[in-house]
Amino acid sequence: MAERLSAAARTAALQALTGWSEVSGRDAIARTFSFKDFNEAFGFMARVALVAEKRDHHPEWRNVYKTVEVVLATHDADGVTALDVELAKAMNKIAAQFGVS
Repeated sequence: MAERLSAAARTAALQALTGWSEVSGRDAIARTFSFKDFNEAFGFMARVALVAEKRDHHPEWRNVYKTVEVVLATHDADGVTALDVELAKAMNKIAAQFGVS
């Protein structure tokens, strides 16, 4: 089982994650990605899905047209773990391929 990050470790990780922030009232991190259109948003989600499935670590997300809202937390650890930080980094890298920073 993944180990929950301390508050200090989570804060340090967030400083290195462009666009991500803490979720109020919950030990989780979140980001909203905005793409050019639905096709790009769906393409982003498809690419992230492959990474998430390979890592067996899946996001909570919601898509409306060109926007993808993501929340990451490791349910087994009841909070943010290194798995979430690594998936957030991967999402940022994939988003950058679509010109989203």
